[in-house]
Amino acid sequence: MSALANFLAFQIGWFACVLGGANDLPWLGTTVSAGVIVWHLTRAAAPRRELTLVLLSGLIGLVLDSALVSLGLIRYASGTLIEGMVPHWIVAMWMIFATTLNVTFRWLKQRWRLAAVLGALAGPLAYFGGARLGAAEFIGNTTMTLSAVAVVWAIGMPLLLWLSDRYDGFANTATDD
Repeated sequence: MSALANFLAFQIGWFACVLGGANDLPWLGTTVSAGVIVWHLTRAAAPRRELTLVLLSGLIGLVLDSALVSLGLIRYASGTLIEGMVPHWIVAMWMIFATTLNVTFRWLKQRWRLAAVLGALAGPLAYFGGARLGAAEFIGNTTMTLSAVAVVWAIGMPLLLWLSDRYDGFANTATDD
């Protein structure tokens, strides 16, 4: 799979999630994300490994982003099924992000410090963009909220890349035994 196609599929999913969440159509993003994930898995040499990575990423996103909600830093426009937790489309976004780890971001593996720095920079930019599009609201001090997001992604990005090394369905030697 080409890195460009992989990145474009992620972007389509990201915008579907954010715009769906912002416009009270949260299932739009989750549905599009499911399609992106299925498309991704059909291209993997070891789809079960990739699926494991996608599911673990969703779980990590659920925990980390729900912490931001529980701390009263972020409120989402729609799609929250359980009070105090993130909406389903946010979990879907973490899952589609996982589809980029063994393709688009393969070059970043084993570069833990760089991954942490990029996570700390790109994470807050993505959340800020989502908030500007109306999918989320920062409660209280925006700088403090974005700083918390930076910490989440400074930890999350290297963690996800570490997991992607273990569950790489696109490696030349990858097989689902």
